Amino acid sequence: MNGKATTARTRLERGRSALGPALELVHTGRAPTRAVLTAELGVTRATAGAVAAELEALGLIRVDSRPTAAAGHQGRPSHRLAIDDTGPVVLAAQVHADGFRAALISLGGHMVATAPGCVTVSADPAQVLGEVVQAGAGLLRESGRRCVGAGLAVPSAVAEPEGTALNPLHLAWPAGAPVRDIFAAQVRAAGIEGPSFTGNDVNLAALAEHRHGAGRGAQHLLCVATGHRGVGGALVLDGRLHTGSSGLALEVGHLTVNPEGRPCHCGSRGCLDVEADPLAFLTAAGREPGPEVSLLQQSRELLRGEYDDPGVRAACEELIDRLGLGLAGLVNILNPDRIILGGLHRELLDADPERLRAVVADRSLWGRSGGVPILPCSLDHNSLVGAAELAWQPVLDDPLAALA
Repeated sequence: MNGKATTARTRLERGRSALGPALELVHTGRAPTRAVLTAELGVTRATAGAVAAELEALGLIRVDSRPTAAAGHQGRPSHRLAIDDTGPVVLAAQVHADGFRAALISLGGHMVATAPGCVTVSADPAQVLGEVVQAGAGLLRESGRRCVGAGLAVPSAVAEPEGTALNPLHLAWPAGAPVRDIFAAQVRAAGIEGPSFTGNDVNLAALAEHRHGAGRGAQHLLCVATGHRGVGGALVLDGRLHTGSSGLALEVGHLTVNPEGRPCHCGSRGCLDVEADPLAFLTAAGREPGPEVSLLQQSRELLRGEYDDPGVRAACEELIDRLGLGLAGLVNILNPDRIILGGLHRELLDADPERLRAVVADRSLWGRSGGVPILPCSLDHNSLVGAAELAWQPVLDDPLAALA
């Protein structure tokens, strides 16, 4: 083989090994131009150009044919890079106590189509997951887009490597239900292509926020959220979810924040799970939950519409204090560089940010020395977007192999 051929082959191999990292940079918005892509990959302009062209040929990104200079930028114009809005999608699904939702999500975390499901969730996981997959299959037929995988978010710790839901307490599913296998079987039966994945809903919300939302750029990101029932937590370290040795890390819902508090499903008392979720808020405010809409929606409407009511304000302060105690303990243990809050906790932060930050600072060892930024989650349906991230990961790892 002559020198030119060897150089060309070396450049091609280097470019192919850079496809995944390059796609992730565009996917997460960190490489809006080919010049930035070149710098981030540490390759030559020619190699970055070849990588971008290959990703465009795969139908994953678009390269602006006319280079433009950014506003206020001095120097050579660069080709802009963007996700191909006609490219493949993944099926994302979420099941929670008040129903389910299916969606098609493209690279970049963009929601292409979505379909909410039933209000009453059956105690049979196979029935529920069959319904959510069928809803997703309908979206795929309507869209005509290629599907390359599927991801599912569930409100339970998911044991690894088995993929079983260990504690789906608010779904009435049997403990240890093989949700990953059930979901994968339903996806195959519906004729949907690509691998299937399942994860805990708050873990996936944290992953989505780290890649596309309020957690972007954090090295040690702590996420705590309450959705429809219960409280969950997640930790992202250097861009990867920390799930522990068997997928069960960060079960923050069972931190005791009120020793004399409400009985918890786990057998203890005063856990964050029952002291700082929507049902706890409605109860503290003296409101009887209704069946019309979800507990989360009822809590949001009460907090936004009647915050001046003394009972509502007192309930808000009570939950903020309980949540702050839990966050302070987590700060002492984990030393995160950012905390993001989702669901009702985001609403509590918006209602009285100084109170929550003061409780965390007062009760945490590191809070006194400057404080940890506490921010609201910024993505709608972040657990769905996180479920999509699971399905996109094989493509991000090796686009050529995943799309073959």
